[in-house]
Amino acid sequence: MSAAPWLVVPAAGRGRRMGADRPKQYLSLRGSPVLAHTLVRLHAALPEARLCLCLDPDDGWFDPAWVPFADWRRVPGGVERADSVANALAAIASEAHGDDLVLVHDVARPCVSVADLGRLMRVLADDPVGGLLAAPVADTMKRDDGNGRVALTEPRAGLWHAYTPQGFRYGLLLRALRDAAASGVAVTDEASAVEALGQAPRLVPGRRDNLKITHPEDLALAGMILAAQASAYSETTPAGVAER
Repeated sequence: MSAAPWLVVPAAGRGRRMGADRPKQYLSLRGSPVLAHTLVRLHAALPEARLCLCLDPDDGWFDPAWVPFADWRRVPGGVERADSVANALAAIASEAHGDDLVLVHDVARPCVSVADLGRLMRVLADDPVGGLLAAPVADTMKRDDGNGRVALTEPRAGLWHAYTPQGFRYGLLLRALRDAAASGVAVTDEASAVEALGQAPRLVPGRRDNLKITHPEDLALAGMILAAQASAYSETTPAGVAER
């Protein structure tokens, strides 16, 4: 495996559920865009990583000044997350080796901790398959009946919340995404594609405050998490990054 991992950050989404005037990755979070927070946090843990930033070809919000990585490239984003990741893998095909580690992280997860990123790298260093940050389910889980009522309570033993980053070997991830696309398998994350090949990704316990910003109230919650992390854990946040 190459010493420097590849880092893929899909950031081509429109974020329509936020009901905002811009994609959610460009919303203001403690004075800087969400995207800037995410990239700074990733860079603090993985400064040597080679970044593929997947953006909408018509993106008019992006500013290269928000990227702290020395080795990075812009890749056209796709309609779905899996399409963006596939585009990134294609973009590095002439440089990547089959056993290179590729980490994929949601741009809307700016609160991932540096400690969790370091732990994930250590666990996956010699893992032949790969794995993901995750946390055991703590809440009671209900399954609905399709009409807004409870059909049953699902046992939560053995259930985990899947977070990102998710890291897999380049060759394995490329094959998993290609096979999923060819067979019409729904891919909700990279792990699900790898699972469809019969592989078992490793679950790496991570902090529960690795929030994904999806709904309007999540933005304020992310701000509180970042403030708490900065106070308690000296986590890195953007400095001097202006919004457009």
